[in-house]
Amino acid sequence: MLGNNFDGNLPRDIGNLSMLTEMLFGSNMLEGSLPPSIGNLSRLEVLDLSSNRLTGHILQEFGNLRALRVLILHSNSFTNDPSSQVLHFITSLTNCRELQTLNTGKNPLNGMLPNSVGNLSSSLTYFYVNDCKLNGNIPSEIGNLTSLIGLALTKNNFAGSVPSTMEGLRNIQLLDLSRNKLNGSIPPFLCLARSLAVLAADENHLRGSIPNCIGNLTSLRLLYLDYNALSSTIPLTLWSLKDLLQLTLSSNSLSGPLSLQVGGMKAAIVIDLSGNQLSGNIPSTIGSLKNLINISLSGNSFQGSIPESLGDLVGLELLNLSQNNLSGEIPKSLEDLRYLKYLNVSFNGLQGEIPSGGPFPNFTAQSFMGNKALCGPAWLQVPPCHRKSGQPSDTKSRLLRFILPAVASALLVVAFVFLLVRCPRRRRKTPIPEALPLTAIQRRVSFLELLRATNEFHESNLLGVGSFGSVYHGVLPDGLNIAVKIFNLQVQGGLRSFDTECEIMRNIRHRNLVKIICSCSNLDVKGLVLEYMPKGSLEKWLYSYNYFLDIIQRVNIMIDVASAIEYLHHGYSTPVVHCDLKPSNVLLDEDMVAHVCDFGIAKLLGASESVSQTKTLATIGYMAPEYGLDGLVSTRIDVYSFGIMLMEIFTRKRPTDEMFEGEMSLKRLVKESLPDSVIDIVDSNLLNRGDGHSLNKEHCVTSIMELALQCTKESPEERINMVEILARLKNIKGEFLTERERRRH
Repeated sequence: MLGNNFDGNLPRDIGNLSMLTEMLFGSNMLEGSLPPSIGNLSRLEVLDLSSNRLTGHILQEFGNLRALRVLILHSNSFTNDPSSQVLHFITSLTNCRELQTLNTGKNPLNGMLPNSVGNLSSSLTYFYVNDCKLNGNIPSEIGNLTSLIGLALTKNNFAGSVPSTMEGLRNIQLLDLSRNKLNGSIPPFLCLARSLAVLAADENHLRGSIPNCIGNLTSLRLLYLDYNALSSTIPLTLWSLKDLLQLTLSSNSLSGPLSLQVGGMKAAIVIDLSGNQLSGNIPSTIGSLKNLINISLSGNSFQGSIPESLGDLVGLELLNLSQNNLSGEIPKSLEDLRYLKYLNVSFNGLQGEIPSGGPFPNFTAQSFMGNKALCGPAWLQVPPCHRKSGQPSDTKSRLLRFILPAVASALLVVAFVFLLVRCPRRRRKTPIPEALPLTAIQRRVSFLELLRATNEFHESNLLGVGSFGSVYHGVLPDGLNIAVKIFNLQVQGGLRSFDTECEIMRNIRHRNLVKIICSCSNLDVKGLVLEYMPKGSLEKWLYSYNYFLDIIQRVNIMIDVASAIEYLHHGYSTPVVHCDLKPSNVLLDEDMVAHVCDFGIAKLLGASESVSQTKTLATIGYMAPEYGLDGLVSTRIDVYSFGIMLMEIFTRKRPTDEMFEGEMSLKRLVKESLPDSVIDIVDSNLLNRGDGHSLNKEHCVTSIMELALQCTKESPEERINMVEILARLKNIKGEFLTERERRRH
C-alpha cells in the first residue's frame, strides 16, 4: 500500500512493485499520463487516482488487474482514444471479475458506452460515468449489471429512451439520469426497484405521466423529475411516500388540483411544484408537513386564499407562491415563521394589509409586487392602509370574534336546559370513559397472570431497578411481550409515584411515549403493565461497548424524544412536565424508535399555571438550576434536561462524569469547544467509523451543540421551547442527509 503524500508524475517503473495491493493517490496534484506498467500490478485491489491533473487515455492495461475491486479515476482530464467512438477501456475492464466500484466521472471522455458494459463484473455495485461528455444511447446491456446499487449517468448527452432491460436492476438504490437528452416516458418497471432511495431524471425530454406505481417505492428519499415535458395529473400514490425528503416536479406540464393527501409526506423538507399547470385551492393539509424547509408552488393556476396552516411550518425558510391566481389576505399566521428567509407572493390577486411581524420586516417590495389591492408601509411600494372612524380596521372583527362565541354559548345553554325540561329521561348505557386508554379497555391482566408471565418476578426477568420500583420482562399466554413495573410501596413516595403515573398516562397517547396496557392494583401490589421495548434503554446503547449508534440514529432518537416532549408541553390540554429526562428513561423498540418512559415524578400544570413548586427532585446532572435550588417546575426544566441529553448523546460523556469537577461541567466543555474544536469532544466512535462524511458530521454535531446550549441557558426565560427545538433538529437532519446524498454523486 502506498500513502497519499505524493505529487508529480507516477514513476514509469511503478509496475515493479509487484506486492502492491492498494494505491491511494487521490488529491495529490499528480500530472501527466499513466504509465502502462501499472498493468503489471497483478495483486492490486484498490486504485484511487481521483481529483488530480492526470491526462491521456484511460489504460486498457487496467484489464490485466485481475484482483482489482475498486477503480476511482474521477475529476481528472482523461480522454478517450480519438480513433474510436466507444470507450474501449470499458471492454478491457470486463477481465476484472472482482470489480465492485468503477468511477470515471468528471473526465472529458467524449465517446459512447460500448455494449460490452453488460459484461462487467457481476459484483459491480457502483458505476459512475457522470459528466464525461458521453453520447449515444444507454446500452440495453447495462441491465445485466444486476448487483448495481449506484448508477450515475448524469450530465452527459445520452439520447433515446431508458432501456427496458434496466428492469433487471432490482437492487438499485441510486439512479441518476439527470441532465441528458433522454426522451420517452418514465418506465413503470422502475417501480420494481423497491430499494430505490434516489431517482434523478431532471433536465431531460421525458414526457407522459408519472407512473401510478411510484407509491410502491417506499424507500425513496429524493425524487427529481423537474425540467421535463411530463403531463397529466400527479398520481395520488406519490403522496403516500411518507419518508420522501425532497420532491421536485417543477417546469413540467402537470395539471389538475393538488390533492389533500399531500399531507401524507411527513418527512418532506423540499417540495417544488413550480412552473406547471396545477389549479384549484392550495390544500390546508400542507400545514401538517412540519419538516418543510422549502416549498415552491409558483407559476401555476392556484386560486382561493393562502392557507392559514402554512403558519404551522415552523422550520420553513423559503415560500414561493408567486404567479398564481390567489386572493384574500396574507395570513397573519405567517408571522410565526421565524426562520423564513425568502417569501414571494407577487403577481396574484391578494388584498388587505401586509403583516408586519415576524420575518416580514426583512422582505422587500419584490415579494409583494403585482397585487393591486395590498396595502402597507411605503417602503414596500404599496398604498397605505386606511383606518375608518379613528378605529383600527380590524376592531369590528375583533369584537365579533369575542362576542359571537359568548352569544353562541349562551344559546347552547338555553337549548340544553329546554331539552332537559321537555324531553323524558331515558335509561342509557354507561359510557366508557374517554380518558381510559383503548388498550386498557380491550385488555385486562390479573395479578396471577403477571406472576406466571414473569416467572414470579424472578431476577432473571429483571430489566431494571428505579427509585420507586422494579421492572420485569414477561410473556403473556398469547405470546405478547410485556414489561411489568412493580412499585415499592415501602419507599417514601412509591404510592404517590404510582398514582401520578396512572393519572398522566391514562390520558396521553403519542407514538414516542411508552404505552400502558393496563394497571394492576390492590392493597398490597401496585403495578403497571407496559409495552415491552426489546432494544432496551438509550443509556445501554451509549455506554455498552458492544453497541453503537451512528449519527443519524442519534439524531432520530433525539427527534423522537423532542416529539414526545413537544406533545406533553403543547399538544395536550394540560401541559405535562416530565421532570426526569435522561437516557435511562428513553427506551428503544424493535425499529430503534425512541419512547419516553417513567412519569413517576411528572407534574400536571393547571390551566392557569406556568410554574409550580415541588419537593421531589430529579436526577443530579440533568436538573435545571431553578428546579434543583427552589423546586420550581415548568416546561422549561424539561428543555434544560433535553439540552444536557443532546450534549451527552453526542459526546458520550455523562454530566456526572468524574472529569467534571469544580468549575468544569459538561455544559462548559461544550461551550468552550465551539465553534472550532467540537471534533475534540465528540464521541470518537462517531467520527472514526470509516464511513466518510467527516466534515458533514462535524457540521451536524456543531449545529446540535449550539442548539443544546440554547436549551441550557441559566435563565428559564431565555431557553427556547420544544416546538422550536423539534423544528431545528429536523432542519439539521435534513441538511445532513441532503449534503450526504450530494457528496455521493
